[in-house]
Amino acid sequence: MMEQASPLMQSLRHSVVWFVASVLVLVASSIGLSRFLETETPAASLALDPFNVDALIAEITGDLNDTNNAPDLDALLARARGGLAFDLADARLYSLIGEIKYRQGEKDEAYQLFDQARKLSKTEIHALQRSIGRKIETGDLAKAVGEIDILLRRWPDQFPAVADGLPTILSNPDGYQAVLTAIRAQAPWRVSLIYALSKTPEGIDFANRLLLDLTGSSAPPNSGELTAVISGYLRQKEYGPAYRLFLFSLSDEERKLGGYIFNGTFEPGSGGKPFDWQVRDQSGLEIAFATSQDAVEGEGGATIRFLNTPVKNTALQQFISLPAGSYKISLVASGRNLKLPKGLFWSIRCAGPAGEIARFNIPEGTYNRQNLSQDFSVGPADCPMQLLTLQTAAIAESWRFRYVGTLVMHKLSIERLPS
Repeated sequence: MMEQASPLMQSLRHSVVWFVASVLVLVASSIGLSRFLETETPAASLALDPFNVDALIAEITGDLNDTNNAPDLDALLARARGGLAFDLADARLYSLIGEIKYRQGEKDEAYQLFDQARKLSKTEIHALQRSIGRKIETGDLAKAVGEIDILLRRWPDQFPAVADGLPTILSNPDGYQAVLTAIRAQAPWRVSLIYALSKTPEGIDFANRLLLDLTGSSAPPNSGELTAVISGYLRQKEYGPAYRLFLFSLSDEERKLGGYIFNGTFEPGSGGKPFDWQVRDQSGLEIAFATSQDAVEGEGGATIRFLNTPVKNTALQQFISLPAGSYKISLVASGRNLKLPKGLFWSIRCAGPAGEIARFNIPEGTYNRQNLSQDFSVGPADCPMQLLTLQTAAIAESWRFRYVGTLVMHKLSIERLPS
């Protein structure tokens, strides 16, 4: 028979078990706290857990990105290499070592390390960025686009990091074709690309060309992309290309609504592009477009219902393109108990410095399908594009000047007069 342990031995055994359990709890707590601190305070995290590779990477990255203090590259290199002892397959460590080598001027070795990082993880962010930059420098633009696609599918917020290289890529036939192929296949960064290009003088012509090349494909340009590029041209005062792109973007059905004023009968479903009607967010009134079949009493057009409140600023607007010459603006309208204390009028203003060239007032009261018209002229200079707006003369929203009633504009048109 086995002898039972003495009370002393049992107590010693319990003490050892308690001690080991306590140590394990402390280790687990240190590791957990280290994980909690690794992003914000990586140095404290490493003090708690020297084997925390994430904290090591965060600390080295912070030192490399410190703009106030020059990093000790040799010391950082030794620490990054030491991290490989804890995790030989961490792509981020190879990328960090590559970045340090790059900054030390050893670029060939650096790119080998970036390649090694990408073998371990094809989406390693820093290695991808460096690889993209190198391929743009060496003219390997089709592969650069392929890597941009990988980067932005995994890291969509990194688009600004590659945006500067896009004009260089697009100016090369191979690079342009690679970008076109990617966005034709609905690359998720397509919208970011079009919007970014539309904001710069060197990019907007590329954006225009891409949209034209997408027309007729399985992924044609959408209204938002077209609006971005047209608006970009307008911001840069390139009115001709803006108007041509708008005309090119019209469908066969939309072309039937053409004229000096697009969709002068206010058919519903317009796209809201700058040369189409844009309904402004305006308190104090409601605007609805309707065909004659859908409208009350067969009165198609734009119905504006005033809500017995002050109204100021613009309700409707559209860019128009009128060459120099003489014109007549005409409106067929119906009014129901209209009270317009600060006036309501169509204004035609030059997009350039010339200012307002015509103001066409809408009468108060009640009337049915009244024909209104006014002549005006566009001068030969400083008026390459015009803005047509429906607005009031109110400066402040005073409740003494409340707008009441309903206006239906059945048709608005501009015709050129013989010279």
